Amino acid sequence: MPGTDPPRAVRSFVTRAGRLTDAQSRALEELWPRYGVAFGPEPLAATALFGRDAPRVIEIGFGNGAHLAGLAAAQPARDYLGIEVHRPGVGRLLLALEAGGLRNVRVICHDAVEVLERQVPPAWAQEILLLFPDPWPKKRHHKRRLVQAPFVALAASRLCRGGVLRLATDWEPYARQMLEVLSTSGQLRNLDTAGGFVPRPSERAPTRFETRGARLGHGVWDLAFARV
Repeated sequence: MPGTDPPRAVRSFVTRAGRLTDAQSRALEELWPRYGVAFGPEPLAATALFGRDAPRVIEIGFGNGAHLAGLAAAQPARDYLGIEVHRPGVGRLLLALEAGGLRNVRVICHDAVEVLERQVPPAWAQEILLLFPDPWPKKRHHKRRLVQAPFVALAASRLCRGGVLRLATDWEPYARQMLEVLSTSGQLRNLDTAGGFVPRPSERAPTRFETRGARLGHGVWDLAFARV
């Protein structure tokens, strides 16, 4: 089962207690051995993890897991690694994986930065997805935003050549910051030829945050940058 580790000085998230339902508790106890991966210092070996060597996708902060489970069901030729710190969301995803009979997903319940640093080898992923991360709108909290130069460099190093970092947000100031930070990376190139935002990917099912933002009248900004 997922555990806890000493905190970093500044994190991009706040761990919410979040009540576990009986079903989620059962999933964490009974399904974690099937789908869960313990956080540790050893690099992940794809063949040991999934039993094959297929294109790999990482979703950081998958929330309730509906989007990740949908992708895995629609694209069985790909393998998916989901990273999420909130246990209720992990439990919900495990239940969805069991219900769908999905075998191409593994889950780590830990800080994504530390997972990328310690467990994900260089050039390991074909795609990294970061959808609707916390925008930390107050200026004094901007240091908590995940999409900053050190994270971009780390994520880019974990992509294979031509691999794509895909991001989305419904907070326009954060979208502009994302675009600025990504555009200064020497490891990535914008897939929008005009140097801006890309159209919403057709394969992305609306996430819970995206749906909520739409109800509030928010726009959505998508970015896609490829490893050069």
